Amino acid sequence: MLHRIKHPLVAVAAAVALLGTLLVWAAPSQARAAVPATIPLTIKNSSGRGEPVYVYNIGTSLTTGQQGWADANGTFHAWPAGGNPPTPAPDASIAGPAAGQSLTIRMPKFSGRIYFSYGRKLDFRLTTGGLVQPAVQNPSDPNRNILFNWSEYTLNDGGLWLNSTQVDMFSAPYAVGVRRGDGTTISTGRLKSGGYNAVFAALRAQPGGWANLIQTRTDGSVLRVLSPGHGLETGGLPASVMNDYVNRVWQRYTTSTLTVTPFANQPNTKYYGRVSGNVMNFTNGSGAVVTSFQKPDADSIFRCHKLLDAPNDAVRGPISRTLCAGFNRSTLLTNPNQPDTSSANFYRDAVTNHYARVIHAQMTDGKAYAFAFDDVGNHESLVHDGNPQQAYVTLDPLS
Repeated sequence: MLHRIKHPLVAVAAAVALLGTLLVWAAPSQARAAVPATIPLTIKNSSGRGEPVYVYNIGTSLTTGQQGWADANGTFHAWPAGGNPPTPAPDASIAGPAAGQSLTIRMPKFSGRIYFSYGRKLDFRLTTGGLVQPAVQNPSDPNRNILFNWSEYTLNDGGLWLNSTQVDMFSAPYAVGVRRGDGTTISTGRLKSGGYNAVFAALRAQPGGWANLIQTRTDGSVLRVLSPGHGLETGGLPASVMNDYVNRVWQRYTTSTLTVTPFANQPNTKYYGRVSGNVMNFTNGSGAVVTSFQKPDADSIFRCHKLLDAPNDAVRGPISRTLCAGFNRSTLLTNPNQPDTSSANFYRDAVTNHYARVIHAQMTDGKAYAFAFDDVGNHESLVHDGNPQQAYVTLDPLS
């Protein structure tokens, strides 16, 4: 699964791949106040839980390009060589704050993840190709029964991009924030009161296999909800879950045109989609075909890959991300001009990404990263500043 952080105004970004599981699109450097080598990150434990918390800062150093982890002082440590089968990684954990307490560590210039776990340390392994990160859709993953989550960030000369993410799963809740150069603080990712339990309740009530995305321990305690892409992988969701909507979209645009305007700051750049021979062809203003899409399956839609692949180019990638957002939000039939950026129009069809629907509905600001291109129209849970003074991660109650 390619998991993405993106600056929404960057059309062609520099990709930094992390271990095949994380893709962070780092924004370019800009002429502004110099960003220091590290900035403080304060982790506040408002969870109300009594277990110990373990924190990890792992990723790719933007100074050396090496994979590794940072300690509490922000010092980078490269991973040693791994093996086949994978060998245990060094213990990169930082003792986190107790309930009601805070801990401040340093973030280096990194593209990476801030993991946190309750009660048990995470089990990281190293292969010859790098770090093996948790993949709890695999029932034999050693982290399957650990309550944990992660945030993603890029800190570089252009500033800090820090998000909360549900692209892979919805689990232990948290909010992120940044104190900006002007002294103000912005935050996102916070659930409404009762929102955590409301997500699970809504998915249990949703017919069609959506309740099968919920993972519990053997004692019945809830751990997480898998994203629908992983739900397809585990067999929890039927492969046909999006077929009815896709078929209606393909039928509609056999006789009408889907207009895509992928760049908000380039309103005259438009592409026109029509289905012919079961393929949706997009033409430019001159009538030349610029790219084509086969009818996507649910996996292509939920993960925004395969038949909806989005390369870092100026044409296919921007069209594909627009289609991906339209399919997940089920706006392609109600609006022939995409992207539709009004959240009031999202998830209105009976066939939709119900996982994304219920998560967005329980966020205090309505913002989340429930699928890879949830930033289309700026609906992602992301904070950014070009001159960050302080970053924040707040562990919230599981209620």
